[in-house]
Amino acid sequence: MTFLILLIACGAAAATGALFPPGAWYDALQKPWFTPPGWAFPVVWATLYVLMAAAGARLAHLPGAGLVMALWAAQIALNTLWTPVFFGAHRMGMGMAVIALLWLVVATLSLLALRLDRLAGAMLLPYLLWLSVAAALNFSIWQNNPGAGA
Repeated sequence: MTFLILLIACGAAAATGALFPPGAWYDALQKPWFTPPGWAFPVVWATLYVLMAAAGARLAHLPGAGLVMALWAAQIALNTLWTPVFFGAHRMGMGMAVIALLWLVVATLSLLALRLDRLAGAMLLPYLLWLSVAAALNFSIWQNNPGAGA
């Protein structure tokens, strides 16, 4: 049951992609050479959301998991926030601030999760890696497209 609840939270975060799609604004931006192809984003995010929910479900009922689950909640809130900030409001600098904070929260979450449950912690590492790519992408787009934001 915990897995399903956390998966619903992930689904809410994922729904922001439908509410605030990249669209013509994003298509017109100058992007770096390492930009993944468009089809990769939904595939990667779907996989990561399942891993995030599974990791959270493994951690939720462990003794001493209060801080870890608070961090899990914080990361899904920040994850949900980034899309409307970047794609909806076209605030690339603010998006950078959100994703930087998200990266720090997920890095801390991953380290603490590894101490409680190695498998749960390991399930969060692909998320941290993808956030690293996403943050570099956000930064590069922000720097290479002055005046393109709100």
